[in-house]
Amino acid sequence: MPNLQDILGNVKVNRILGAADAVVTALAIDSRKVTPGTAFFALKGSQVDGHQFIPKAVEFGASVVLCENLPPDIAEGVTYVLVTDSSYAAGVIAAAFYNNPSGRMKVVGVTGTNGKTTVATLLFNTFKELGYTCGLISTVRNLIDDKALSATHTTPDAISVQSLLAQMADAGCSHVFMEVSSHAVHQNRIAGIQFTGGIFTNITHDHLDYHNTFDEYIRVKKKFFDDLPATAFALTNADDKRGLVMLQNTVASRNAYSLKIPATFKGKVLENNLTGLVMILDNHEAHFRLIGTFNAYNLSAVYGAAVLLGEDKLSILAVLSNLQGAAGRFETFMSANEKVLGIVDYAHTPDALINVLATINQLRTKGQQLITVIGCGGDRDKSKRPVMAEVASEHSDKAIFTSDNPRSEDAEQILNDMESGLTAPQKRKVLRISDRREAIKTACALAQPEDIVLVAGKGHETYQEIKGVRHSFDDREVLKEAFELLNK
Repeated sequence: MPNLQDILGNVKVNRILGAADAVVTALAIDSRKVTPGTAFFALKGSQVDGHQFIPKAVEFGASVVLCENLPPDIAEGVTYVLVTDSSYAAGVIAAAFYNNPSGRMKVVGVTGTNGKTTVATLLFNTFKELGYTCGLISTVRNLIDDKALSATHTTPDAISVQSLLAQMADAGCSHVFMEVSSHAVHQNRIAGIQFTGGIFTNITHDHLDYHNTFDEYIRVKKKFFDDLPATAFALTNADDKRGLVMLQNTVASRNAYSLKIPATFKGKVLENNLTGLVMILDNHEAHFRLIGTFNAYNLSAVYGAAVLLGEDKLSILAVLSNLQGAAGRFETFMSANEKVLGIVDYAHTPDALINVLATINQLRTKGQQLITVIGCGGDRDKSKRPVMAEVASEHSDKAIFTSDNPRSEDAEQILNDMESGLTAPQKRKVLRISDRREAIKTACALAQPEDIVLVAGKGHETYQEIKGVRHSFDDREVLKEAFELLNK
């Protein structure tokens, strides 16, 4: 087992009280997980300050406590390490504790409001098909080659992510593709990771309940690229108005993808319909099974990153042409008899919803009715609720407002917030059904043959959180159940 001096690495230490060579058997940021010999990190969170749990960690046997402020009571036999930023220290020390796993692989991070999961998943599947052993860290699931692990956060905490990377390195992974959320950047969950590359998809209205302002949200996203090393590549969406901003201060190699302007990787959509995309990508024509302009951007990002990682261009396109997207991202289902097309998508921001609806409206034929089922999460940014409602009602023939994950809030009040900005004509297109299962069933019952039902907001999620309790709920399964009723 390493001792403290072995794993302090580049962490700026202000003061050490106790034995600098204390043996460290494990790491923890949750005092309940402390066992004898553990180094406990007291993190200052947005809701809870971990410093208040130092006595509990000591009681459970912590040999080392890393903190920004010393506790009033100093326990005998415990080493206290005073640092400026304990969240940053957690990442760097965890990397050293697990023998720097990211340095043994090529790790590519994907950040942006929309598209992170699809891009990371497509990269994972592409490199698997190209013959590599890979790792995936995503909102939907974490994968070590074919071994699936549950995912509770877009980006795990700093200790968990280093442990996961170590498992991937030990399993022989050569590449890891991971989503990098704005929360993860701000909270230093990615500290200590040596990135080979970073990808920016886009940035829109999201997480303002956490970041407070849009400028702060942009700044946090940009920090990911500012911190990339000179040995890495940065790949950005040049068609997003803030895409090139991400490259301004990075020392990584600068690259861009675009459907509109000259870029390192230039794409052009030739055909876009419900059977897929035909594109010219980097002067090569290819057919893809994914649907919609937003997926043309995702494919361009994946192609560009794969080229920057040294893969053959034609081999990349051959693999990409056969791949499906990520679970719950424009995932399609068809009822057997009525031929109603169901689409489940994770769109939970105004921009993502506009993209999905615009894609459907562009591709649907005359006479096909579009019915959208949509809700908004509780305990999150309330300002986007009327915007989401307006988008759904304006761009659909019918909209059914329902619950998403109401969490601690009253579902009916969330629906009131959604309806608050609608015009009278928009309201006439809306039904309110707070029970999400009934809302989906109603949408399917209202659909005529060959109509389209979009169920948006939850995508891959397999639960619904109500009053602090997670209930089993999967939009895809409920949609299939509703289609079964149509077929009887």
